[in-house]
Amino acid sequence: MEKSSFQRARRPEQKNERSETILAAAADLARDAGVARVSLGDIAGAVGLAKSNVLRYFGTREEIYLQLTMREGNGWAAAAGAALQHASGFSAAAGALADAYADRPLYCDLTTHAETMLEHNVSVAALRVYKLWAIDTYFTVGRQITTACPQLTDTDGASLVMAASAFVAKLFPLTRPPKALRELYEREPEIARVFPPFRPTLQRMIAATATGLPALAPRV
Repeated sequence: MEKSSFQRARRPEQKNERSETILAAAADLARDAGVARVSLGDIAGAVGLAKSNVLRYFGTREEIYLQLTMREGNGWAAAAGAALQHASGFSAAAGALADAYADRPLYCDLTTHAETMLEHNVSVAALRVYKLWAIDTYFTVGRQITTACPQLTDTDGASLVMAASAFVAKLFPLTRPPKALRELYEREPEIARVFPPFRPTLQRMIAATATGLPALAPRV
């Protein structure tokens, strides 16, 4: 029987390098085909490893994409935070959040599948890391929102980030319709016109939510 060319990485730097290679391959595949269509076998083939060897570095396919969600989310949070420094008012703050999403389609795709797919088939330890990251991200960006929108509390800001991610999960898939749906849109453009463009619609939905949050504050 032919021996596998795979050699286990033993030094920490070797393990980190191989983990990075796997994450990069998973990201490239997701950009091309979409997160939902990439299998563990696809990732293994892209890096030239057996699936069992990929699992030495990440427990499951879903864990790989949770790691990518956190990485891409850090980039989103940095971009949103930088834009919020120059924003004033609900519309401008909503634009900062929406632009940071729309400029990062991979993060939008990952966000779409986070709760429905990627939080399944992972260890409790991996899920804990992800959830703590998500909470910290909500509140970090949420506090930055209050600079642009002083009517909002830190909790309001975190709630707005959470709402924005929910809007992305619903709206973003409309930008990547399957082949049959694209053909339908081409034949019947009046159907396609019902579905609004992603970036401006996301901004309007976030702004509307932000406007309504002060009204939900408890009266003292």
